[in-house]
Amino acid sequence: MDPSALEPSLYTVKAIIILDNDGERLHAKYYDNAYPSTKEQRNFEKNIFSKTHKNDSEIAFLEGLTVIYKSSVDLYFYIVGNPQENELMLMTVLNCLFDSLSQMLRKNVEKKSLMENMDGVLLIMDEIVDGGTVISELHKYVDDTPLTEQSMAQVLQSAKDQIKWSLLK
Repeated sequence: MDPSALEPSLYTVKAIIILDNDGERLHAKYYDNAYPSTKEQRNFEKNIFSKTHKNDSEIAFLEGLTVIYKSSVDLYFYIVGNPQENELMLMTVLNCLFDSLSQMLRKNVEKKSLMENMDGVLLIMDEIVDGGTVISELHKYVDDTPLTEQSMAQVLQSAKDQIKWSLLK
């Protein structure tokens, strides 16, 4: 085994993928060149979906990668990382993404709502992961203002704070 493969890296997330109930891509963002063409990405997504859509587990190992996933109504959310990546770290990223979307969509995390608010979805994804790196600035203030009185910036900051505090525990 290559010793450099076990060294920690800031680039923990290889991809974030959102598929619908039929395994069709709603959004996918790849942070490296493991799947350079759209055709290769779609094949990878089909493989992930076929392996995970009937399982109740949350972790899969596919094509030498660790895949953490969660389903909600008619959506499947995937976080892809290296095989040696800490599954808890990837799960924290997935939970942050899901919780942030749940707040933004008023707990209505389903395909129709997601598609109607895709600009916010993309913003949330970019706020959580930047170029494969989980954003890790520390903020000591957590806003407990009711969701209806919060701006999008406050919702995103709250989501970022959730992941940061869970990483520190």
